[in-house]
Amino acid sequence: MFKDSIGIVANFTRPVHTILRTYGGKQIIPGAATLFFVNEEGYAITCKHVVQYLVNAQQFSDNFNSFKNERDKLTKDGKFSHLLKGLEMKYHLKSESEIQFKSTFVDCVDSLSGFTLHLHPTVDLAIIKFNDYNKLLYEGHAIFKKDSSQIKQGEFLCRLGFPFPEFNNFKYNETVDDIEWTDSGASQSPIFPIEGMLTRFLADNNQIFGIEMSTPGLKGQSGGPLFNSSGIVYGMQFSTKHLHLGFDLVETEIIHENKLKKVTDYSFIHLGQCIHVDVIKAFLREKQVKFYEE
Repeated sequence: MFKDSIGIVANFTRPVHTILRTYGGKQIIPGAATLFFVNEEGYAITCKHVVQYLVNAQQFSDNFNSFKNERDKLTKDGKFSHLLKGLEMKYHLKSESEIQFKSTFVDCVDSLSGFTLHLHPTVDLAIIKFNDYNKLLYEGHAIFKKDSSQIKQGEFLCRLGFPFPEFNNFKYNETVDDIEWTDSGASQSPIFPIEGMLTRFLADNNQIFGIEMSTPGLKGQSGGPLFNSSGIVYGMQFSTKHLHLGFDLVETEIIHENKLKKVTDYSFIHLGQCIHVDVIKAFLREKQVKFYEE
């Protein structure tokens, strides 16, 4: 059903790759998010929470670098452990604290001096403008649904994104106690579609702002497009909510591998939530960003 449309939409949908390190460890945690382009001028949209995290990530590094500068001045004698604990408290560092975070936009443009952001004031939506590139590395752009009154409950739609970060072009540099991107290893992760039925519309103050889907939007698909079988964009994935179904099993006896066991299971349904196409188009118009409709 979505075979052809996935190919169309994948041409202008791109991943944002991230690497993260927590305090006291050398393990690098990869992650991903999604964006998609709305015109041929380097404008894309994604979730507000995605770009806010990218921008605020510099605070992690600044805090850790200040900590390292003071730590490296300590004399490694009998007082070192005590003084180190004091520094950890000063800089609010625990084993799970995020200390380093780096990101890269994959196959968007050949180079850039930076990017300009526009954050929506109320919904989880942001516009990214890539600045001073020489060449676009994506093809085509989103074509948005023109008449939203035709969007009906029960329609089957698809979302596209990068929920499974399988890239490994990164390493921990022990010499400088830093994480970094490398030229070796896999730099790509496969794009992943997930279909679902439009279950309900999301509203705030009697104003529709979103579309609810019968299946979850997966982590890493935040910022990815919601589209129909023709590749027409209906919205953008931004979160998943979890509703308790009430079909709970508590200390229920079952037979597993010929043995009697007691199990407990609390059942939930996971519903994807997408920003509505009308909200996206209104924000693009407000910021005077060119876009296309069917």
